[in-house]
Amino acid sequence: MGMTQSPVSPVLTGQMLATPLFAGLPSDELQRIAAAAHPRRIEAGEYYFLQGDPAERVYLLAEGRLKLTQAAADGQQALMRVVTPGTLFGALALAQAGDYPVSAQAAEDSLAVYWMPAELMTFVQQFPRLAVNAMKIMADHVQEFQERYLQLATERVERRLARAILRLAAQTGRKTDEGVLIDLPLTRQDLAEMTGTTLFSVSRILNQWETQGLVKVVREKVVVVFPHGLVCIAEDLPGKKE
Repeated sequence: MGMTQSPVSPVLTGQMLATPLFAGLPSDELQRIAAAAHPRRIEAGEYYFLQGDPAERVYLLAEGRLKLTQAAADGQQALMRVVTPGTLFGALALAQAGDYPVSAQAAEDSLAVYWMPAELMTFVQQFPRLAVNAMKIMADHVQEFQERYLQLATERVERRLARAILRLAAQTGRKTDEGVLIDLPLTRQDLAEMTGTTLFSVSRILNQWETQGLVKVVREKVVVVFPHGLVCIAEDLPGKKE
């Protein structure tokens, strides 16, 4: 697995300011935390960590994009989340126990910085605000997965798929002449795994949405042509484009 050490990206401090873990910290405390960060750059397709590895580092993405995937007992991979710059990942290491529950793979060449848990715990003891932020992050993660579970258990496939596409568009969307391009290689199988359904169901729904002018799908690219229509489906509202 390739890895090269390089200077911390000049955008890191600005990204950190927008990161919930460091919210509300004064600039002098933030600079001390930034100075303790270790840079790690990897190429597209490589991993920052694999599911089951000991959770020994807390990462913050500075450049690039990652896919967090989880393997089921039968070997099937499920795309759990897309990580964009300024986002913390591997936060389980804050608890200083357990293994990573997901794998973190670079979707493109990426630069992250990391801290060992003991390093962050030193700052937690010095900066109480950091401890409050860490607890909130953990609570938000629990709530997110509870909501995802509830959606899988109770919502129609069309609503789950619309929510997943809108979430990805918000995370990685780029405006084009055709609409909002989800700027990430994304297969129909990825969408099936994200929404707990079958490849057949995803293909059927996407074909229907293409006919209705809601989306455009070419190879591994998805363009949201009519976002309001997907919002109506996601929220079960009247007014979706027929």
